[in-house]
Amino acid sequence: MLEESNNIQVCKNCVMDTTDTKITFDEAGVCDHCYSFYHHTLPSWHTDERGQQQLDQMIAKIKKSGQGKDFDCILGMSGGVDSSYLLHKAHEFGLRPLVFHVDGGWNSHVAVNNIHGLVDKLGLDLYTEVINWEEMKDFQLSYFKAGVPNIDVPQDHAFIATLYNFANKYKIKYILNGGNYSTECVRNPMDWLYYGTDMAQIKDIRRKFGTIPLKTYPFSSVVKHKIYLRYVKRIKVVKPLNYIPYIKSDAITLLQKEYGWQPYPQKHFESRFTKFYEGYWLPKKFGYDTRKVQFSSLILTGQMTRDEALTQLSHQAIGDDEAQREFEYIATKLGITTEELDGYLKAPNKTHMDYKNKEAFFVTGARVMKKLGLEVAVKR
Repeated sequence: MLEESNNIQVCKNCVMDTTDTKITFDEAGVCDHCYSFYHHTLPSWHTDERGQQQLDQMIAKIKKSGQGKDFDCILGMSGGVDSSYLLHKAHEFGLRPLVFHVDGGWNSHVAVNNIHGLVDKLGLDLYTEVINWEEMKDFQLSYFKAGVPNIDVPQDHAFIATLYNFANKYKIKYILNGGNYSTECVRNPMDWLYYGTDMAQIKDIRRKFGTIPLKTYPFSSVVKHKIYLRYVKRIKVVKPLNYIPYIKSDAITLLQKEYGWQPYPQKHFESRFTKFYEGYWLPKKFGYDTRKVQFSSLILTGQMTRDEALTQLSHQAIGDDEAQREFEYIATKLGITTEELDGYLKAPNKTHMDYKNKEAFFVTGARVMKKLGLEVAVKR
């Protein structure tokens, strides 16, 4: 099992460690991620009668807003466990969501089958927005060339921007989001996964490394979707899974039984690109293993033991043979040679601080939102 090695200190309670360069520990060796969960997130997170009451009120508002319309909300669907279980619950709540999927060019066959399995059985409408592949490809290559850790920004940003833009265009006031504290109470360190909506950074990287104009790619600045759309257009993002007991293993069992849903080896592996990026690229190039964040969340919410997490972390997320196949697939899909992709892997590592950014604005904004009670405090 993995414990402290190579001068890496591991939290005594979860499995976060000093590969998060800003982590701190108390005298008992427990990290600040754990402290934040126990002292900030947990006291404000209710899945009992209080949560049910809040959820009932939310559902009533959503239904009222949709009276006389084809849909009362929109639900972004990736095919992952969180969004799939949320769709199941939304139907159970009596909501009428438009199921919305963004195809960035990296869907796995399993994800596609999982999406259609739920949509078809529930008799819902599925809208798929396909991102221009030539633009997506050039955007993603610019991030490889930039050398920063979060090369998944082009895909993530497209999902967020397209969903908000669609809701605004068709006057849908509620967006259902599968985000939740049960499996995501520990945040990825900013050095690992920097904000995907920092337009200053996106523009700087595109200016330095992009080769074609992005004429159709959807953009949305944080000011637009966090302030303008939220407070002027009154489009609300709601996370129903935060108001009910949500156990990942139970959700998977239900989805398999009811819809023939197929699980993935790891969270976010419904995308071929994200599988490669989180399972291979980040650990290999930067030493960042996002499983530590995912497992620590499950440990803190009682869904996994620390020993189980350490045992899994002692093995690579993706084996060598599979990693080689994925490496070749990614290079071919991006229209480059494996030698060129390997060159990006071996190039000097950069951080988001090496490019223009609005980190101070994001951090300040998050603090203000928490003080105003608009967001539950979660570290980073």
